[in-house]
Amino acid sequence: MIYRMLALNIDGTIVNEQGKITKEVKEAIEYVKDKGVHVTLVTSRSFPSAKKVAKALKIDAPIVTHQGAFIAADMDEPIYVNKISENVTYEVVQFLERFTARIHIVHENFSVMNKSNANSKALGKMTWQRESRFIYSKQFVDVVSDYLLENPVSTPKIEVELETSKDVEDLQLALTGMYDEVDVIKTSPTKVDIVPKGVSKLRGLLYLSEKLGLKKEQIAMVGTGLDDKDILEWCGLGAAMGNSSNEVKKSADWITRAGEQHGLVYFIMELFRKQQPIEFLKKMNVIK
Repeated sequence: MIYRMLALNIDGTIVNEQGKITKEVKEAIEYVKDKGVHVTLVTSRSFPSAKKVAKALKIDAPIVTHQGAFIAADMDEPIYVNKISENVTYEVVQFLERFTARIHIVHENFSVMNKSNANSKALGKMTWQRESRFIYSKQFVDVVSDYLLENPVSTPKIEVELETSKDVEDLQLALTGMYDEVDVIKTSPTKVDIVPKGVSKLRGLLYLSEKLGLKKEQIAMVGTGLDDKDILEWCGLGAAMGNSSNEVKKSADWITRAGEQHGLVYFIMELFRKQQPIEFLKKMNVIK
């Protein structure tokens, strides 16, 4: 199979636990791009956060962000945007505040988060340290719903971190039954992303691949998180990082090495070293 696109999750795939991108990863991405293969990012991160990663990798093409709700190469010229309405955002946040939870409104231009208590801070510490190099400015407020009452927001995504996996199950069940306007995507045992109905990383990548005229068989994806499972099962070749959970690995065609063992670099070099450049294959009439 000739692969025309390489889609990559960010956290745990490109960015390591220290929040850095290694020289080897940058060189591997450049190697793929030199062969004429499209490289894109497919992430739950906000566009500004993901765009900084894209710039570090010299990726100028559109990237899929906010779980697929915001697709763009440039902030001011998105090719796809889907948002939760102001009213639904406010109502959902009011309901979320019944739980002990960290609530994070992730807009494409800014973010708003509730001030955490001691337990919640311990719960979220590693996540925010890892993203701190790439995140845009955040505003901390006492009560998110009070902020939204004065400053209505239509947002692509609401991130929620709860105390237990049981809370996640209860929240998913409740929101699914209460609102037709949103979907709830589990990203870890204690975290979910709330997005507009029909939004997902998979649908975002589908939209982008159709724009580029690519078939699913021509797409290779490397992922790490629970929200990567659908893409790994759908695309031509789905690879899970060695540091992924067993649930994610079961969805993949290929399990590469862990991040600290240069798993992404290993996968890229193994998959693409024998593939001729796309322009050469076109000249030889191998592909159109």
